[in-house]
Amino acid sequence: MRPLLLAGCVLGFVGVSPMPAADLDPLNAAAATTTESSAESRTRAALARIAELNPRLNAVIAVDPTALDQARTLDRLRENLPPLFGMPILIKDNIETDGPLPTTAGSLALLRNVTHRNAPVVARLRAAGAVILGKTNLSEWANMRSRDSISGWSAVGGQTRNPHALNRNPCGSSSGSAVAVAAGMVPAALGTETNGSITCPASINGIVGFKPTVGLVSRTHVVPISHSQDTPGPMTLTVRDAARVLNAIAGTDPADPATAEADARREDYTARLSTGALRGVRLGVMRFASGFGTDEVFAEALAALRAQGAELVEISTFEGRQEMSRNEFAVLLAELKHDLNLYLASTPSTVTARTLADLIVFNREHAAAELGLFGQDLFERAQATPGLDADYLRARETSLRMAGADGIDRLLREHGVVALVGPTRSAAWLIDAVHGDQSPGGGGGGLAAVAGYPHLTVPMGQIRGLPVGLSFIGPKWSDAFVLSLGYAYEQASQRRIEPALLESIEESEAVAPLLRGAAR
Repeated sequence: MRPLLLAGCVLGFVGVSPMPAADLDPLNAAAATTTESSAESRTRAALARIAELNPRLNAVIAVDPTALDQARTLDRLRENLPPLFGMPILIKDNIETDGPLPTTAGSLALLRNVTHRNAPVVARLRAAGAVILGKTNLSEWANMRSRDSISGWSAVGGQTRNPHALNRNPCGSSSGSAVAVAAGMVPAALGTETNGSITCPASINGIVGFKPTVGLVSRTHVVPISHSQDTPGPMTLTVRDAARVLNAIAGTDPADPATAEADARREDYTARLSTGALRGVRLGVMRFASGFGTDEVFAEALAALRAQGAELVEISTFEGRQEMSRNEFAVLLAELKHDLNLYLASTPSTVTARTLADLIVFNREHAAAELGLFGQDLFERAQATPGLDADYLRARETSLRMAGADGIDRLLREHGVVALVGPTRSAAWLIDAVHGDQSPGGGGGGLAAVAGYPHLTVPMGQIRGLPVGLSFIGPKWSDAFVLSLGYAYEQASQRRIEPALLESIEESEAVAPLLRGAAR
């Protein structure tokens, strides 16, 4: 069977239920612990919701035609329920899945990239009983083609839309994964992050997103940007489901040297979840990475943390972020060229672009479809790098030290705190085909991305109907602890909001009357 490509259909919308007060996800809780819901029935429900909502959201690039067969096979094995039994999961389309679907990274150059390989992260999900439903749209090449890119746009999938307001940006690059979860198409999806690509779209679409410690989860058969910073991670409605998915995907992969310690470091990430996890904990408040319209909501989040027994320590300044980012940028350009060339060399012969240089030529030859909205300046700058030379090594040492040993580690030590908190990003900005992404600002997630440390975002509330997230950042290998902090906050605050699929926030009941003004 051919995969079902979903961009460009027109169907309606059914509302999304808000997160209930109890720690229960109605989409998957029954099937996770009992035999009351079959894998097939849950898969059919997810497919129906995708068919209904995706034409307006462009979150899903393709549905796997084997999804129902996967579910029926699981139902025949119901006497031995695996931990994610019957959970429908979508996969960001830079992660390979066995079957008929190509892995495109959103690019027309990879439309024939049918590798018939499961990335180890996908193989682990299948072994845990998940149903791989299909592929999600993303910012093309994970937002590393141009500085003028529009997050959530790819030549293959078009523009992903924010389910809270369709003219607002979903952030990226894991745009479709975040939107699909936020809109209730699936309870969980996989994203990938190099710097903000899980946590930003999770925050802006109002869901949970977790970037694990780099090296906890395999990157094999994932279209790369940076072997120093890339990692897959879960995007879910609840922290508990993020922990459940992480249980499945964490572990050592002999083909990925970065994961050598993963088996020794991994644990049951659900076992540490506790509503009392914040009691007596000292948290550093990242004032140096706050603002951008979130102050009022952030103050409410801090009050909730205090009410749960956390002691908050103000951290007003952190020097050197610009220098860290400058060195990180040099690392990303050099590693993009090196790592992408290695990946392309492993693809089937049906993929004619075998190097980054080939991709640049392909985009020029298909300029109307690929370069109509923005160019490929980052590709061209990466191609011009000499490779992993001495300058690259110095840049990597500098950025890693400034984010890790002299960054997060120093902040924790000097302020006597065990983790950092702050707003994840601003609320969603407008989709803008003229100026590209115009984000008002972001929080401290760049430190965690460059250092390779865990970063969790949890819904913190809303600004005029647009969600924003609260970040929890900890030291290397503190994944279980960071999840436990976020879980305690989530259960106490219950701040996830229901997507309304408005055409714009300006038409909402709260905003529209103010725009009309008073009658004269």
